[in-house]
Amino acid sequence: MAMTSLRVRRHRLPLWALVLTLAATALPAIAMSRAQGAATGCTVTYTTNEWSGGFTAQIRVTNLGAALNGWRLEWVYGGDQQVTSAWNAQATQSGSSVTAVNAAHNAVLAAGASVDFGLQGTWRTADPAPTAFAFNGAPCGGTATPPPTPTPTPTSTAPADCAGAGATICSDFEDQSGTVPSGAWQTTAPDCQGTGKVSVDTSVAYSGTRSLRVDGHAGYCNHVFAASTRDLSSVGPLVYVRMRVRHTTALPINHVTFVSMPDASQGGKALRVGGQNGALQWNRESDDATLPEQSPAGVALSTPLATGRWLCLRYQIDTTAQSMRTWVDDQEIAGLRVDGVATQNVDGQWLARRTPPRPTGLRLGWESYGTGDNTLWFDDVALGSSPIGC
Repeated sequence: MAMTSLRVRRHRLPLWALVLTLAATALPAIAMSRAQGAATGCTVTYTTNEWSGGFTAQIRVTNLGAALNGWRLEWVYGGDQQVTSAWNAQATQSGSSVTAVNAAHNAVLAAGASVDFGLQGTWRTADPAPTAFAFNGAPCGGTATPPPTPTPTPTSTAPADCAGAGATICSDFEDQSGTVPSGAWQTTAPDCQGTGKVSVDTSVAYSGTRSLRVDGHAGYCNHVFAASTRDLSSVGPLVYVRMRVRHTTALPINHVTFVSMPDASQGGKALRVGGQNGALQWNRESDDATLPEQSPAGVALSTPLATGRWLCLRYQIDTTAQSMRTWVDDQEIAGLRVDGVATQNVDGQWLARRTPPRPTGLRLGWESYGTGDNTLWFDDVALGSSPIGC
């Protein structure tokens, strides 16, 4: 029997990865597909983003056998997962068994070719990754091997608190003496003013005794930010940002922003970090382009944000080329990476504009363009031209 392999990657909150490479083992007999050609081997990569009660999965199948005209992938969940929708495939579930069948546009699969599809689902008590698959009746299963060493991310050239490292912004808010931001931070509502509020909080902090608290409310005019008074127009050519942030409410379906950077390349309109469809995203104010694109496959490549605990958010922006990277708790988010080469469902929309961003300021707060109240905190904020680690 030809050897087969399975690679499984999972991301939880906080994110973690599990990669399984599996050799062939016996599975219970599964009826062979009537599709033209028989698979004699396969590689399956199953990548999930999980949050409390829900998940998305991005699945890639590589055909190691003869060319196929029609394919079917089957697996069994070990928890109480329930598939609710799928894209680029038709997925059905009976009990814990799931079957995904090709869509019309991706039925033909050459030898050595891969096909990608995704799904969304729910769970209540457990959400373990499937450990065995069958592709057109051929098993993909076996013994797990240790995950590979992850690709290293930029290491910090500064202390965790960024003091003395030449950072343009290095703030833990311990210099704030009152309840209203002052000095290096000023309250602002750039377009209209409503009920949003920014304050210095002494009851919740990541380090020290103070943090920046934002009571954000739904509705555009209820937006509010604390803006750094530092001019960032000379920082570069790479701009590195690191902050601790703590959300009370999960990112909603509607578009929201919690980091806003005035951008000279957009005539002063904002380069924004926020969320949409429940996942972290970048947004460009001038043309409303998003990163990743808001297709189900694009959203699946991003991540929800945990609530009720401090997260480390950091990102880098190239001011000379369209290049950006984003990490949450030192896990890079694939859907928030721009490398100059358009990737379907990820950065094609973003790269429609070739001019790279040129941030000139930093604002921390909350802006909701539909529904979505939130109370959130910021602490240990750093920005400079050298990498700043968590």
